[in-house]
Amino acid sequence: MNLGQWIGLIAILLSLYILWQLKEVLLLMFAAIVLATTLNRLARRFQRSGMRRGLAVALSVGIFIAGIIGFFWLIVPPFAVQFQQLTYQVPRGIERFNTWLFHLRSALPSQVTPYIPDINSLSQQAQPFINRAVGTSFAVVSGSLEAVLKILLVLVLTGMFLAEPQAYRKLFIRLFPSFYRRRVDGILDRCEVSLEGWVTGAFIAMSVVGLMSVIGLSILRVPAALALGVLAGFLNLIPNLGPTLSVIPAMAIALLDAPWKSLAVLGLYFFIQQAESNFITPVVMAHQVSLLPAITLIAQLFFAYLFGFLGLFLALPLTVVAKIWLEEVFVKDVLDQWNGKSKRETEFVIVSDKLNEETAKETDDLVIKKITKSEEESGIDDD
Repeated sequence: MNLGQWIGLIAILLSLYILWQLKEVLLLMFAAIVLATTLNRLARRFQRSGMRRGLAVALSVGIFIAGIIGFFWLIVPPFAVQFQQLTYQVPRGIERFNTWLFHLRSALPSQVTPYIPDINSLSQQAQPFINRAVGTSFAVVSGSLEAVLKILLVLVLTGMFLAEPQAYRKLFIRLFPSFYRRRVDGILDRCEVSLEGWVTGAFIAMSVVGLMSVIGLSILRVPAALALGVLAGFLNLIPNLGPTLSVIPAMAIALLDAPWKSLAVLGLYFFIQQAESNFITPVVMAHQVSLLPAITLIAQLFFAYLFGFLGLFLALPLTVVAKIWLEEVFVKDVLDQWNGKSKRETEFVIVSDKLNEETAKETDDLVIKKITKSEEESGIDDD
């Protein structure tokens, strides 16, 4: 390698290192691009009906904001009521437990009484766990504030991308050589269609999971069934981890109502998760974006290992986009064009055994005719 090649290699490695250090920012930008693409496709649908661009964009953004407000309006008030009940019932539960210990100490022989702990000793033993829980709570609060800032960043970037989508698209296309820009533009069109299909499939899966959760919790007469069902549908966006997170508040609220309902809710959510992971999501995603279930699971593990929770959350759209670029650039433009000479001379030997006697005598009953044709004209390969 000469000096120029070494400089080019070092520049590529340095660029990859910088991109790796900025991976979280790039993932947030990708999330903003996905959201802006979805809202832009929705605005285009409104434009086809004769609506102006500005009004169509405003209506799309309004629908998105209304969805967020409706989600929190359905979730927050019921959970606040249940939290108030929790703060009321926990002291009562501690008091009942203390009374039960007192009766137990009075009913047992005096020799066994010292071995029965009281509420004070139990609280002292639980103090380290309480301190850990408090520290974890502070970490969760600080992480929540960080998550809110990231969400605001995504929303701001989405608004910027949505205001002038073509300008940012042309800027991205200009990063490629001039002979390949038309090809990149077509690949971006396909990415938009596939991302719209993924959003549609995710919305269908969310709706089915949420509806099944609401119906099941209503049959079990669990309080705040609608809020818990909406939360289960929303958390279904997070592959594999979302259903596990959604069962925790449902079991806690069911436990406050009746202990047996907590186990019933666990069984209900297990059934819903199995139906979602084995039937709903594979069928919907295979129909919308043509993703095989095994590829989906491998991609989730891959992106979760590389990028953490944010990579797991964006695993499916990342897989959709990566699949299209691999198919179009690596497979079609590289591997499918990787052959030898387009035209080679090939000899075909035709043996004729139906010759007249004179020709047979001259050639010892065999005539070889050589016909030279190109492969493209003959349509026959080397084999």
